[in-house]
Amino acid sequence: MNTVNDLFFGPIHTYSRTQAIEDGLLVDVTEIAAETGFRLPVAMTRAAWLDCIEWSEEDSRRQAYQDPSGRLWDVVWMAAQAARRGHGDRLAFQLYRVPRGGRSVRPRLVTLHLHIGPGDDPEPVITIMLPGED
Repeated sequence: MNTVNDLFFGPIHTYSRTQAIEDGLLVDVTEIAAETGFRLPVAMTRAAWLDCIEWSEEDSRRQAYQDPSGRLWDVVWMAAQAARRGHGDRLAFQLYRVPRGGRSVRPRLVTLHLHIGPGDDPEPVITIMLPGED
């Protein structure tokens, strides 16, 4: 017995980032993130996506017109600015967005976290998430 895996037999099950994207728990935003200067794969958690990006025609009728691609650009742009200024594997950044599900048209400040960590291979990847998500 030379390794921990010899002692504990290794993991019973693993869940990869690729599987999380396929299952919809992560939303791959790498393509638009590359336009803002990111050189690593970037994904958002489903919760962050629902809070900051998702916007339906019904939301536009009830509140104010919002373009989901514009909302995504705002998030990724602000994440890129935080990445340029920050140091470390977890950076907080803020932006204003109109919250969904109400009648408000007033933008509200939201804090998101940009986390740099290992991917499936374990190449570095970036995940944008709400505070408290890990």
